[in-house]
Amino acid sequence: MKTKLISLVSLLLFFSASYSQSFTVGIKGGVSINKITGKSFKEQFTYGYHVGGYATLGLSKKFAIQPEVLFSQLSTDTSSQFSSIYQFNHINNIKLSYLSIPIVLNYNVSNLLALQVGPQFGVLINQDKNLLQNGGEAFKKGDFAMLGGLQLKLLKFRVYGRYVIGLNNLDNIGNKDDWKSQSIQLGVGINL
Repeated sequence: MKTKLISLVSLLLFFSASYSQSFTVGIKGGVSINKITGKSFKEQFTYGYHVGGYATLGLSKKFAIQPEVLFSQLSTDTSSQFSSIYQFNHINNIKLSYLSIPIVLNYNVSNLLALQVGPQFGVLINQDKNLLQNGGEAFKKGDFAMLGGLQLKLLKFRVYGRYVIGLNNLDNIGNKDDWKSQSIQLGVGINL
């Protein structure tokens, strides 16, 4: 699944570059302020990071498509109710690593500012192995989300802030609680 998705994005970039009005690639990274909602988790944000690459395909003077591939790490703390809901010994901190693929539509308000919106698909590539039930993993392998944000363009640099909200339930244990992700991403990118 991961290989097919990466191949599809690569093909899209290759063919779109030949038809676009402008084409740039770059690298980016920054801090992620994350939270998983649900009564099993503390109502607080924790810090993680994200790094990866992007391509920007200009469709017109005002619109561009910006596919990205990001590695992101999310950590969260469970609430005191977690062990009573799921019959686990109390586990404090959970770490998750995702390969995220946002497909962002940029609307260029000016030469310096772009509004961003689009879907994001995340593939869980690693999770804390302490959180298992009957040999099964606690978190689903995929996360579908929507994002919105702003991007400032300063010469070759990109400074961005965006809000990402998960739309599907990440709980793979049962139907006792809905787990949904939220993230605020702040970072810097540079065109290569």
